[in-house]
Amino acid sequence: MRYLLTYSLLSLSLFAAAQQDPRIPPAKDLVTYQLPKNSIYHKGWIDFNKNGKMDVYEDPSATIEARIEDLLSQMNVDEKTCQMVTLYGYKRVLADDLPTADWKNKLWKDGMGAIDEHLNGFQQWGLPPSDNPFVWPASRHAWALNEVQRFFIEETRLGIPTDFTNEGIRGVESYIATNFPTQLGLGHTWNRDLVNKVGYITGREGRLLGYTNIYAPILDVGRDQRWGRYEEVYGESPYLVAELGIAMTKGVQKDYQVASTAKHYIAYSNNKGGREGMARVDPQMSPREVENIHVYPWKRVIKEAGSLGVMSSYNDYDGFPIQSSYYWLTTVLRKEMGFKGYVVSDSDAVEYLHSKHGTSADMKESVRQSVEAGLNVRCTFRSPDSYVLPLRELIHEGGISMETIDDRVRDILRVKFLVGLFDAPYQMDLKAADKEVNSLENQQIALQASRESLVLLKNENNTLPLSKDKVKTISICGPNANDASYALTHYGPLAVEVSSVLDGITAKVGKNSEVLYTKGCDLVDANWPESEILPSPLTSDEQAEIDKAVANALKSDVAIVVLGGNNRTCGENKSRSSLDLPGRQLNLLQAVQATGKPVILIMINGRPNSINWADKYVPAILEAWYPGSQGGTAIADVLFGDYNPGGKLTVTFPKTVGQIPFNFPAKPASQVDGGKTVGMQGNMSRVNGALYPFGYGLSYTTFKYSDLSISPAVATPKQEVTVRCKITNTGSRDGDEVVQLYTRDILSSVTTYEKNLRGFERVHLKAGETKEVAFTLYPRDFELLNLDNNWVIEPGDFRIMIGASSEDIRLKDILTIAAYGEQTVQKKIAGVNESVAMVLDNNNNTEWNGVSGDYLTFVMEENAQPDKMSIYWKAIEHPAAFEIQLSSGGGQFLTVYKGEIKEAEKLSTYSFPKTIASDVRIAITSGKASIAEVKLDNIKR
Repeated sequence: MRYLLTYSLLSLSLFAAAQQDPRIPPAKDLVTYQLPKNSIYHKGWIDFNKNGKMDVYEDPSATIEARIEDLLSQMNVDEKTCQMVTLYGYKRVLADDLPTADWKNKLWKDGMGAIDEHLNGFQQWGLPPSDNPFVWPASRHAWALNEVQRFFIEETRLGIPTDFTNEGIRGVESYIATNFPTQLGLGHTWNRDLVNKVGYITGREGRLLGYTNIYAPILDVGRDQRWGRYEEVYGESPYLVAELGIAMTKGVQKDYQVASTAKHYIAYSNNKGGREGMARVDPQMSPREVENIHVYPWKRVIKEAGSLGVMSSYNDYDGFPIQSSYYWLTTVLRKEMGFKGYVVSDSDAVEYLHSKHGTSADMKESVRQSVEAGLNVRCTFRSPDSYVLPLRELIHEGGISMETIDDRVRDILRVKFLVGLFDAPYQMDLKAADKEVNSLENQQIALQASRESLVLLKNENNTLPLSKDKVKTISICGPNANDASYALTHYGPLAVEVSSVLDGITAKVGKNSEVLYTKGCDLVDANWPESEILPSPLTSDEQAEIDKAVANALKSDVAIVVLGGNNRTCGENKSRSSLDLPGRQLNLLQAVQATGKPVILIMINGRPNSINWADKYVPAILEAWYPGSQGGTAIADVLFGDYNPGGKLTVTFPKTVGQIPFNFPAKPASQVDGGKTVGMQGNMSRVNGALYPFGYGLSYTTFKYSDLSISPAVATPKQEVTVRCKITNTGSRDGDEVVQLYTRDILSSVTTYEKNLRGFERVHLKAGETKEVAFTLYPRDFELLNLDNNWVIEPGDFRIMIGASSEDIRLKDILTIAAYGEQTVQKKIAGVNESVAMVLDNNNNTEWNGVSGDYLTFVMEENAQPDKMSIYWKAIEHPAAFEIQLSSGGGQFLTVYKGEIKEAEKLSTYSFPKTIASDVRIAITSGKASIAEVKLDNIKR
């Protein structure tokens, strides 16, 4: 309710300001924008340079490149350099909301490349939205941006329109707009079509409000769960980031309604220790990992979606700041990827060259290095003079050639022409802005996104869904139960109505159930985060509030605890040193669980948390991320069975921060470590395995996978391959399943990842329904970066795996890639030697013969945990004995079973303690024996 009150008070404030401001046009003039009588406006074209004739750059029928060259030929140095900078909007740098007479004396009298976040309502971190009357309603906001645009068209010599830029990673940043889940939540939908719709709505609402360039999507790939901006990534898989990034970009840029500027280019999301801000230097990655993980999404999104904008990051890589790197900004981005738009700097990326990285002596040298490297537009919270004046000095002194300047300006103008700024520079349909921005139709898409982003992590004994008929009293507690501040922060809409979890549940049950609420604890305690390393006893006030939650739970049929984080614990410059629940949250959960009542944990947060205690003891856990303004409604829909959750994890949940780096994809056996038995006599020295793996997620129904087919089974490096399977809903409820396809290059010249996500599809199935799912694998899906740093496809066998998560593989087979012209290669057991192959061929007439000291070794799939093995002894020379030995890496084998070989011509089964094993060995310890067949699950084939 707090957010509705805040929203109402701000609206009243805006209304009062509007009543007193004589500049605001009457309502009748906020239907269609009325251009003043001015001789430059003609039917079908605008005389931007006011010379009384249609120049080529003013001619809509001319080619864009011809228009660019004509305009460029008329521009002087002052006008060109003004195009190469951003002016931050009202109350950030720009002091005025609308143009004033003094603008003719400012730097931007010669134009401006972009104006960022103008009148979008955001003032500063921690401050409420602006109460300026031009931030809302939508029609008035669009009118105000038109008035600003008029200055640049009518009052500058060449009339070059400015590019109005704005944030948009969870809906366009505005006082009010359609509010979506954070990008991490959108990633968990695994729904390209839905993300495309989100992109279109974001771009459409942005253009209706007057913006022409939206800073979205984020193409960073999550690698370190401590990182504060984990809430902004789609996930850990570069393939998933690319697929959803393509969908989002195409939606934002549909019909060139606006430009899409992706961020942060490049190698930005794996900083040392997850550190942020000024410490964002020296990402801890090898060059091959940068290419495989971080370059991959950019390459595909630029080539397949045609991004018009790229934001250059302010980190370095391997000692070279990205901002001053010709290799990254020109060689890779423009020459290799084919980028045709303009590069804008992230925050103080230029200034950091001298103030942080120490690779430049001063601002002037930083400007030179940046422009030479490929920067088009400097964007930061500083006066544009601080960049343009040293840039002009460099040109005058011969430090930068006019050829370079012209190249940079061409890219800026190209984007402006593509988004129609020279043909339709004003948002004319003001009424449409009021009608469409945050419309009911758009809110329905937001609700769908909120529902599909939810991931059911645990549901012991079908605790969920709840029955309204059986649950008459519900207790709700937790710092996030009645707090939805996560939905009203930077990079998205600022003042929309938000449904909290308490709101959603209260509305859902109506008068059927009594809802008892108390906060239970604050999000953090008074000494957080120091309290994570120096814990202190609960204060009397903290204990009293927990006692209230316990008392409510004891009166209830079910207890709902809503924990996690918000912008105090996660977000930009909010990296953590722990992944545990902050503050007293675990104390609260343990106290409520101790009541013996059924407990449901709802997590609202921007990163994976190590909720080990909850996973062991709490019967039901729902991960909601930051679910947007519709979050409370969506969560209530899931809790009471009106929506069946189908989201799957796009990130890995470590059990402890001490396991980091721990993410997907991973190299073979890289996640296996140490001993396996606990206790004083055990050999285990650290916690192993994920709490929840990539791709994991439960449903209220169950699914069966069947009928895997690969066509062709043997393909050339230039062929597409179709993989099909069938999915059946074997439960009693309709539901969604995210079907995931993974590949593995079995034998390669360089080490490749254990599993590569190369296909996914979210499929809705009615109870009992079966659908066929088809995936297309392209040649790029089999590429690797070889020893010579060339992208190649190496002929050989690839394991194709389809499953419900990266660790729940239901179907698998082998695809062979063979060079064109070679004979068809028969499928074979791949990756094993001839002796092992003979005992895995389902043929009792082929055998391996061994004497004392001989052994057979079987390589196991990652995280295999064998506990039995069956051996068909073909012949024995008594007395004969053997051992079964296991290795968990490092070459050391430990015996888990020993015995005599008693019977031949019979399949005998031997059991031993379940242990994670990288290799399993059968060793003949005395006598002679031959083996015809071995049955062992999870042998690597």
